[in-house]
Amino acid sequence: MSRSSDVSDQTSPPAPDGIERFGYKQELKRSLGFADLLIYGLIFMVPIAPFGIFGSVFNASGGMVALAYAIGMVAMAFTALSYAQMARAFPMAGSVYTYAGRGIGAPVGFLAGWAILLDYVLVPSLLYLVASTAMASIVPAVPIWAWLIGFVLLNTVVNYFGIQMTAKTNRIMLVAELIVLAIFLVIGIGALIQGKGGGDPLSPLFDASTFSWPLIFGATSVAVLSFLGFDGISMLAEESREDGRRLGRSMVYALGLAGLLFITQTWVAALLTPDRDRLLAEGDAAGSAFYDTAAFAGGPWLGVLTAVATAVAWGFANSLVAQAATSRLLFAMGRDGQLPRVLGRVHPTRKVPVNAIFLVAGISLVLGLFMSTLKDGITPLSTLVNFGAMCAFLVLHVSVVVHYLIRKRSRNWWAHLVAPAIGFVILVFVVVNAQVAAQRLGFAWFGIGVIVLIGSYLLGRRPTLATEQDAKEVA
Repeated sequence: MSRSSDVSDQTSPPAPDGIERFGYKQELKRSLGFADLLIYGLIFMVPIAPFGIFGSVFNASGGMVALAYAIGMVAMAFTALSYAQMARAFPMAGSVYTYAGRGIGAPVGFLAGWAILLDYVLVPSLLYLVASTAMASIVPAVPIWAWLIGFVLLNTVVNYFGIQMTAKTNRIMLVAELIVLAIFLVIGIGALIQGKGGGDPLSPLFDASTFSWPLIFGATSVAVLSFLGFDGISMLAEESREDGRRLGRSMVYALGLAGLLFITQTWVAALLTPDRDRLLAEGDAAGSAFYDTAAFAGGPWLGVLTAVATAVAWGFANSLVAQAATSRLLFAMGRDGQLPRVLGRVHPTRKVPVNAIFLVAGISLVLGLFMSTLKDGITPLSTLVNFGAMCAFLVLHVSVVVHYLIRKRSRNWWAHLVAPAIGFVILVFVVVNAQVAAQRLGFAWFGIGVIVLIGSYLLGRRPTLATEQDAKEVA
């Protein structure tokens, strides 16, 4: 969508919430229903996401991995509620960039978009790198760089052929991931019944010998990586047949379902961990703790199955939707001129932001290949992704209060003040307890954004957003 002369898709149903009133034409194809949005969010979060970072969260949380995920779900639940409120007010692509820009002001929207770019632009590279590393360990004959190139090309092709192709692929991948998860849970619970593993059944949720709030919030800052993605649903607002209310509801439902799956699988895995003391003391540098646990519960074949499933889920399914979401963010900022306008171009027949898709693919490929040459490129990428998302979410909560409570004089105190305030406070604790390196690099990135914003003002190009008058001028 841009304020250009591109022709709209006349076969698409009318915009549920009339984006024309915000100054844009309907150019992306509206073809996604509630189920498509829900599945998209689940795939973005990856139902088996804890498989890949279980050891890191276990070590960081003192073994209370289920508690870290439970707190993460609560924190993200308040964020999802704020997303739902802003999706109803501004049912457009762009996520926090759009919500902060229209809820507070265009300059704040730019900075929020800049912050979440740290999440969205880096997350495909992180997913490709994790998956390629895993596949290279399973099939050593194929190097990491070859796997990475293959994943990037495959996902770019699927995204290029349109959002419907992406949605169909998501359905298949979700069923496959749930089957693997069900196999692990059935075998894992059976192993516990037979006496394998054990210990205090409540220890994954609370262990007095290791518990402390800084410890738990530090672990939560890692665990929330698994929840990032429910917000990606908001990027598809202009490709959805649903109104803003149901769009927001799909985010809340996706988060709740994923949270229950995360807590259940990590609880079972924590009780089955074969070498708990070593994992607590030394961590999980190889990233194989979950696969070792699966092999302990059901045999080597289960360890291999969970490892391959993780690689495919992260490298194909998750990165597929991450690339789609990132391209929509770049598209939204491009059509407003806050990034190069070429990113706001929509393919005339595919109805996708084609230039943004190709740019994301290029960045993911270059950054992924570079980070693969480092000894541990995964850790800095994951911490930066989390930090960027958390900072953007903080701005989101403020946007709800400013737009509804101050501008609209709402008296819905729970939805427009209490809930966003609670979510804000929880996220502050998470950000404060994040790794120092992530804080430094994250604030450095934000500082660059401030410099870019100041430069725009000095050059007479202050951030602006489309208005209804713009729509009339290009009609």
